[in-house]
Amino acid sequence: MRIKITIFFIIVNFNIVSAADSSVELNKVLKNLRCLICQGQSVADSNSEFAQTIKLVVQDQIADGKSEKEIYDFLVEKYGEWIVYKPPLNKVNSVLWLFPYLVFVIGGLLIFLLLKKRNNH
Repeated sequence: MRIKITIFFIIVNFNIVSAADSSVELNKVLKNLRCLICQGQSVADSNSEFAQTIKLVVQDQIADGKSEKEIYDFLVEKYGEWIVYKPPLNKVNSVLWLFPYLVFVIGGLLIFLLLKKRNNH
């Protein structure tokens, strides 16, 4: 009898941990999705009808065993890259990813040249 009770508690505990892991994944995915109705809100923070629908879609995708990447790919295919806060690096948006670094390097180079010119005079 003790063995049955122990096995029961192990199974219940495993299900609770498994449910907690999927909810963390759900929140992570929802926070990285932009609500297309609300300005500046993630799907996790929004209460719009669109956000509620996306929440259900993501829950279904997670229940079907889809990975984060597969969920993002599915939603990007339907709504475009705008729905994802952190889109992947590709040819189209590489300028957006690299622009801050280019500005930093060019700015540093300009400051260096100005200081060098100032010291020469």
